[in-house]
Amino acid sequence: MFKKAQNFDTAFRHVRGFTIIMIISSVLISCYAIYKSFNLVGQAQEKIYILANGKAIEAFASDRKENIPVEARDHIKSFHQYFFTLDPDDKVIQANITKALYLADGSAKREYDNLKENGYFANVIAGNISQQIRVDSIQVSLETYPYAFRCYATQSLIRATSIVSRSLVTAGSLRNVSRSDNNPHGFLIERWETLENKDIKIENRK
Repeated sequence: MFKKAQNFDTAFRHVRGFTIIMIISSVLISCYAIYKSFNLVGQAQEKIYILANGKAIEAFASDRKENIPVEARDHIKSFHQYFFTLDPDDKVIQANITKALYLADGSAKREYDNLKENGYFANVIAGNISQQIRVDSIQVSLETYPYAFRCYATQSLIRATSIVSRSLVTAGSLRNVSRSDNNPHGFLIERWETLENKDIKIENRK
C-alpha cells in the first residue's frame, strides 16, 4: 500500500512538472506571438502606398529631415518645369503657370507679370514657339533657414526654322509651408530671381 502511495506521488509530481512546463511554454509562445504582432503592425504603419498612373506603388514613411534635400530639389525642379515649359496655346501656358505659382511667392508672380506685359507669351503663341527646359543641377544650402538654392538649367526654344538653346541660372530660397494637393512637398520658393539667361547655341532645323 505504501509503495502504491509512492507511485501515485511520483506520478503526481511528474504530471505537475509537465503541466508547469506546458504553462511556461504557452506563456512564452504567447508573449512571442504578441511581440511579433506588434512588430508587424508597426512595420505596416510605416508603409505608404502611392497611386500613380492607376498603379499602387509602395513607399515608406521616414523623418522629414531625411527627405528635405530630395524634396527641396524636386520642388525647385517642378517649379521651373511648370514655369518654363510653354507651347503656342494660351490654355496650356495658363495651366502651367498656375501650377508654378502655387509653388512660389509673389516674386514669381512679378516675373510672370513682367513677361506678360512685355508680350513674351503673346510672341510664343504668335510665333508657334515651343519652350522646353532641362534642369541640369540644383544646389540647396541646408545650413541656414530659409534654405537658399541655385538652379542651373538649359532652355530650348523650338521654332519652325531653328532651335535656340539658352543657359538659365536662377536663385532664391525655400521656406516650409503646409502640404496640399497643389503643393505636395510643403515648400514655398521666395525671392526668386533670374541670374542668367543667355543664348548658347542656335541650330537650324531641316
